[in-house]
Amino acid sequence: MLNALSVRNIVLIDQLDLALDAGMTVLTGETGAGKSILLDALTLALGGRGDASLVRSGQESGQVVAVLQLAADHPARTALRDNAIPDDEDIILRRVQFADGRTRAFINDQPVSAALLQRVGSQIVEIHGQHDDRALVDVATHRAALDAFGELEGAAGKVRDAWEGVSAAQEAVAAQKALVAEALAAEEYARHTVDELGKLKPQVGEEDELAARRTHLQQVERSASDVGEIDDMLNGPNAPAPALASLMRRLMRKIDGGSSLFQPIVDSIDASLTSLDHTSDALEELKRSMAYDPAELEDVEERLFALRAAARKHQTSCDGLIEVLEKYTADLETLQSGETRLVALQAAEARALESYRKLAGTLSAGRAKAAKALGKAVGAELPDLKLGSARFIVDHQIEESRIAASGFDQIAFHVQTNPGTAAGPLLKVASGGELSRFLLALKVVLADRGSAPVLIFDEIDTGVGGAVADAIGRRLARLAGKVQVLSVTHAPQVAARAQRHLLIEKQMVKEGAFMRTHVKPLDTAARQEEVARMLAGAEITDEARAAASKLLSAVG
Repeated sequence: MLNALSVRNIVLIDQLDLALDAGMTVLTGETGAGKSILLDALTLALGGRGDASLVRSGQESGQVVAVLQLAADHPARTALRDNAIPDDEDIILRRVQFADGRTRAFINDQPVSAALLQRVGSQIVEIHGQHDDRALVDVATHRAALDAFGELEGAAGKVRDAWEGVSAAQEAVAAQKALVAEALAAEEYARHTVDELGKLKPQVGEEDELAARRTHLQQVERSASDVGEIDDMLNGPNAPAPALASLMRRLMRKIDGGSSLFQPIVDSIDASLTSLDHTSDALEELKRSMAYDPAELEDVEERLFALRAAARKHQTSCDGLIEVLEKYTADLETLQSGETRLVALQAAEARALESYRKLAGTLSAGRAKAAKALGKAVGAELPDLKLGSARFIVDHQIEESRIAASGFDQIAFHVQTNPGTAAGPLLKVASGGELSRFLLALKVVLADRGSAPVLIFDEIDTGVGGAVADAIGRRLARLAGKVQVLSVTHAPQVAARAQRHLLIEKQMVKEGAFMRTHVKPLDTAARQEEVARMLAGAEITDEARAAASKLLSAVG
């Protein structure tokens, strides 16, 4: 409920602190006293559009504070928690309007956007008037109102969850289709690459090994002529070893003949021959180590060039070719497994759709039943409101191809004001007075099912006679048994039904200074006098006072 309203420097209100209670409260007063200003101030606190003209003349800013008390499970509290706003026992909405047009919004002293303030405010307070463009006139609220009336919120929640499942499944299918399409687009190139690199079979470190082997073979090839020359010198026709051996033999014979003079030479030649033998052995070892097949160099170079060409083609290193091969091999596997996964995801999507359609169909059937019951219940309220020839119609359109969070259904409240005339949307067909009475009938029916906890009715009794005004008053009183009701009224029959009566009047603050709007709670005697004024007009007669007393006692 709305516990308190505090207003500072808004139009004619310089300072106002208003305490409110549960049940039904009426606000009355002369035309121009400031009733609409009070509602404009409250609307500002609830997130309505700001306007620099609301600021009291001569002031830099105005402010409105609304203190609300809500049930622990009220949806507005969820909105607060979702936005990291303290969820205190009382919910305090505050709006500051500056004279330059700027506004600032606060909830529980935390700065918030005007949109969040409006979202929270609209869940708590509904304002209805003759030219209402809020609350139940908004077609967007009709489906939720019907679901609340038919106690279908649980079924609607299941449909919403099923729709989220369908959406998630569709997103998964779309993402997988994109992956498969991408893989298909690159399939030919991937297969060619896998075939090419699969035949090449690159190995880690192979380039370095081939390069080293190539360098070695090139060195061997370049050194072959030098080795041959050495071999010719040591083992060719002019090789020194045979000549030295022959010389040593001749000298040995001389030594054997008794001449020891040549012994040192023989020893030296023998040492030379031994050294030449060692040199020949080293040469043979070198020749064996240098032995190579010229075709090997060609093969090594061909392999090395093939690896490097492939690396340039794929813009990587020779070792990186292994990763390229793995990537395209994986792409081909992804294509194969991706198509299999796509089939599985499409099957999951079909199951999700089937579940959604089943739940949405059940919900549609429930809404069709609720629509008839709601039309009948509202219709029963209309005769007393001087709308006996009118019809209230719940326009229920089912489109089974429609996949939405709310199900297959489009719901709109239509009315037919007179037999033979076309039915149509509330706001388009009903006049101002008729609209307010249709909405009152609807709120009476919906009061205990999904209604906002605070309902404000702004002069909905304008232009109706005593019997209709009394019917309106009785229905407002019925509503007040379930929600808090505030009614701005000119009808004494409505005012008499309230538990509390507030008088809105203008006051002169100082002689010749400025006027202000003042709100005064009325006691029993003052209330009787105000109802008498509403009955009699400018001059209150004893007869009017008697009639007021009778009216108040009759409804008391």
